[in-house]
Parts: sequence; C-alpha cells; structure tokens
Amino acid sequence: MTRTPSLDHIYPELRRVAELARAAPGLAFTTLAHHMDLGLLRHAYGRTRRDGAPGVDGQTAASYEERLEDNLRRLLDQAKSGTYRAPPVRRAHIPKGDGRETRPIGIPTFEDKVLQRAVVTVLEAVYEQDFLPCSYGFRPGRSAHQALEALREQTRLMGGAWLVEVDIRKFFDTLDLERLREILRQRVRDGVLLRLIGKWLAAGVLEDGRVSYPKTGTPQGGVISPLLANIYLHEVLDKWFEGAVKPRLRGRAFLVRYADDFVMGFECEADARRVLAALPKRFGRYGLALHPEKTRLVPFGRPPRGSGRGSPPRGEGPGTFEFLGFLHFWGRSRQGNWVIKRKTAPGRFRRAVRRITEWCRAVRHWPIDEQQQGLAAKLRGHYAYYGITGNSLALACFHSAVRWVWFRCLGRRSQRRPGGWGWFYRLLERFPLPRPVAVHSILRPAAIP
Repeated sequence: MTRTPSLDHIYPELRRVAELARAAPGLAFTTLAHHMDLGLLRHAYGRTRRDGAPGVDGQTAASYEERLEDNLRRLLDQAKSGTYRAPPVRRAHIPKGDGRETRPIGIPTFEDKVLQRAVVTVLEAVYEQDFLPCSYGFRPGRSAHQALEALREQTRLMGGAWLVEVDIRKFFDTLDLERLREILRQRVRDGVLLRLIGKWLAAGVLEDGRVSYPKTGTPQGGVISPLLANIYLHEVLDKWFEGAVKPRLRGRAFLVRYADDFVMGFECEADARRVLAALPKRFGRYGLALHPEKTRLVPFGRPPRGSGRGSPPRGEGPGTFEFLGFLHFWGRSRQGNWVIKRKTAPGRFRRAVRRITEWCRAVRHWPIDEQQQGLAAKLRGHYAYYGITGNSLALACFHSAVRWVWFRCLGRRSQRRPGGWGWFYRLLERFPLPRPVAVHSILRPAAIP
C-alpha cells in the first residue's frame, strides 16, 4: 500500500482536519477538542465492544446504556471542563507464547473506553496522514493479513532476503512517557486532549487489591494504547528507517511493522548486519531494549535450483522465521517452483489446542448442543485468522485435534465409558463441527466459514 491513505475511514466531521494534516505535515493542531461533541461520543459508544470485561467500577455496557444520553452528556462535560478523573485500570494476566509466561492486560472501565475511543477518533484524523505504509497494526482499513502479504510479496520480489527479526522487550511496560508527551506535542497541542491523555497515562494499575503508579509504560489493553504505541514507534522506527537508514544502504530494503512486532528485509547481508548493530542504540535512546534471544538475522534466500523437491537439509538451506503467528519457510509449489509458504507457528498451534482442552474440561457437564456451539465458534475464529492459502494441513490437524479433545472429554462425563469411536462419529453427524476452510484464500473471495 503505497498510495495516499483514503479519508473514507475518517469520521465525517473530522475530514477537514485530516485534509489539513495531509497538506501540512509539520503543522501542530492547537484546537481539536471542539470536535468532541455528543455526536462523536455516540459514534465512539457505537464502536466500543459491549462484551468486554468490566473495569474497577464493575459497570457493564448494559447498565451504562440504561441512561445512555445522560451518561454521555455528563462524560462530555467532565472531559471538556477538566473535571474528568481517569480511574485505575484493572490488571489481568493472559498466557503468552508457550504458556510459561503471561502478558499483563489493563482493563479500563466501560465509560473510560468510550472516552478513549472518542479521543482516538480525533487523533486518527491527524496521525493517519503521517503514518507510513509499512505500519499495519491497529489502523483503520489495515489488518495482520495485509502485513503478512506485504512481507511475502516484498521478499518474493527480492528473490529472498536477509531478514532482521526483532522483538522489543516489554514494549508497553517500558515506553518512556515523557518522550511520548514530547512526540505528541509535535502534532497536537490541544490542552483538553493532552490533559486527558496525561490522566490516562498516570491513572495507575489495580492488581491484587492495591493501586500502583508505574513511572513508565502504558497499560496494554486500553483503547488508546495501540494508537500511542503507533505514534511512538512511528517516530522511533518508521521515520528513522525510511529517512535515515534506506538512503545509506547499498541494496534494497523494506520494513513491515504490526504494532510492536516488525521485520526488516535487506537485499545485502552487509546492510542487514549494519542495521542490526545500530538497532539497540537507536531504541536505547528512547528507553527501549531489544530481546537478545529473539532478535536475530535470518538468511531467507531462495534455495538454489539444484535443490531437491523437499525442504533443504538442516543447516544447508534458508532459515525460517515466525511473524504474527505464522512460520514462514521456502517450499515447492505444485508446479515445482520455490515459493514462500506459511503455516501456523508450532507454539501457536499447541497453545490453541491447550486452550480448547481446558475449555472442554471446564464445560463437559454442559448439554451436548451447547458444547457444540461453543466449539464451532472457536473453530470458526481459528479459521478466520489462520485460514490462509497453503495452511490447509495445519487447519486439518487442528480440526482433528479438537475432535480428539472433545472425544476424550465426553468420555469422562461419567464412570461408564462409551467404548470406541463409533458413538462419537454418530454424535458428530447430529452435532457437526465446522470443517477447515481457507477464509483468506487467494483462489476465491473471502467467506465466513
């Protein structure tokens, strides 16, 4: 995506702001809060998830909706008058990677989510005109699958590349708040918006009944956190790579970033090693550190013509790497040509099966039809992300693993064991599970499985 971003995703009343931001890249906006009116808050409310977990106040979307207009008017008055007090976010931990580590997630209150969504809508009108095409994460009209396709296409055009796979250590926990405020003031100097953002950054975190106030970082999980992360990394990485790095390279290069996950590709090995050596210094200036074990240089060149039809012997062919939950590798097409293939990353596959197992054990006392509906929804969600061209084997393996897990859990509903697979196949005829489908196939239009 190299064309100018469209204004179709911009809130209609903010398109004039977007046009000014596009026409004057160095312009700092001093008056934006007047665009926050009752209509914008209604729009923000409509875009806020209703099924999310409640925050520290325990208020749900249903209870907030009972007096929606009064609540929105009060919220607007508090936001503009400066009397709004950002409540602490409730911290929860979810499994990360192979499950041995957890990722802290901040859960704001529902009202806080609505106000954050309104501020994000205003800021997006400005920053969507600044963000570069290499950025895909949490942006209107962009997705992880577009980032994956861009990575594969640019690597293919180079005939393979030297890839720098980068992992930022605890990015959301170590983000320098003072640096973030300086970066924000380059484009936005509206006192109301900056004051609200400052309150959210200093709101504190509630965990185990105690409220703490970290000096660095922004809670991952907040509505505004992804936009702040994009603004920060746009300054730290994207502009630096396009303006300072690429003009000094001998060969071609590209960057694909999805939030704080990114991969750099280089035509020349020397360029890749120079940039890899400069990355820790660049990120260190902004208070960030790279993970030493997960940041590496991957030789990802097309295998030589004399290679066999299978994968190259271990240690003799191109490397493999993971990005956005997929393992990328070179393989043969049906015509016998070397192509870049992708399949579900082994760690993600194991984690998905483990979560299905835990869920089936917890609900095996439910009626069969309710279990089938829950499993069907989980399978469709898995296919909706991992259902890409060339990943049919991993999808079929996941479908088989889910059937096996369900069979085992149903067999433990009582002490009378049902026997072999015959009864389970008859049950599947009555309560079928969705078959694997490539939702994002390049061979046909996308469809919901």
